[in-house]
Amino acid sequence: MTSEGEENNMDLELDGGEGEEEYFDGDENGINEDTRFDETIGSIEDIVMDEKFQTMQNTFLEKYYMEFENTEENKFIYTDIHKEYCELIEKHIETELQIRIPDFQMDEFAKELENRKDELDGEIFEMLLTFSDFMIFKEMFLDYKSAKEGNTVDLSSGICIRHFGSEIEQLSPMSSLDFTLSPTS
Repeated sequence: MTSEGEENNMDLELDGGEGEEEYFDGDENGINEDTRFDETIGSIEDIVMDEKFQTMQNTFLEKYYMEFENTEENKFIYTDIHKEYCELIEKHIETELQIRIPDFQMDEFAKELENRKDELDGEIFEMLLTFSDFMIFKEMFLDYKSAKEGNTVDLSSGICIRHFGSEIEQLSPMSSLDFTLSPTS
């Protein structure tokens, strides 16, 4: 017999009736916080990869990127743009999540995201932080502006391509070219 404290920490395995197993970890809904968070992030990844979202975000960036400057000083208009961005993009994500996860609450998710801020990494988390962290929002616009203006770092200048001969060389019309790949110093 186990004590009440041990019983609450035990995972229960139940047969769903059709050979499917369900795992419950003591949470009343059968899903612990980590699992719920991971499933929400997975749904957000699906949403932001969708063409509708990509078009919406790119249209918004295109509309306002010229307003942003890479200076310490922030213009008052940035606040209005950030507010509009949150209303448009965050609302779209929230609506889509509520369709996919019926009991989804954006306020609860935002708190969980903020609590995990230091342990999260990746483009999805950076995009989500654009709603709550103004400097990340501004950096998103500055990156977009740099890309539009061709001011990005060209990493291809550090690559040299060289061909090492093979059987394919005899079949290729360009076999007289000498290509190899090696780093430049």
